[in-house]
Amino acid sequence: QVQFVESGGGLVQPGGSLRLSCTVSGFNFREEVMAWYRQPPRKQREFVDLITSHEFTQYAAPVKGRFAISRDDAQNTTFLEMNDLKSDDTAVYYCNSRILPRTWGQGTQVTVSS
Repeated sequence: QVQFVESGGGLVQPGGSLRLSCTVSGFNFREEVMAWYRQPPRKQREFVDLITSHEFTQYAAPVKGRFAISRDDAQNTTFLEMNDLKSDDTAVYYCNSRILPRTWGQGTQVTVSS
């Protein structure tokens, strides 16, 4: 059974930074294209970014230049470094496989507010 455990969220002021982690169990992590998604309040879940097994990365336009995705295959973990946070980044953040999404984890809440 695949499990995603996201952590690292919290309350941060505009312009601040956070680093999220997502540890995965139950599949061959190192072969997966991993992605972060987010669900803002009262909106649909949306794609944030992805990283392939060869560490090619791709970012949604609203986060490009501010967010950075990385992975540690030895720890079955993907990370999301978020800088220059804005109120529009407020959301619950999730990770999942980009190609074949599995059951979603609980996510981690990020709130950007002064």
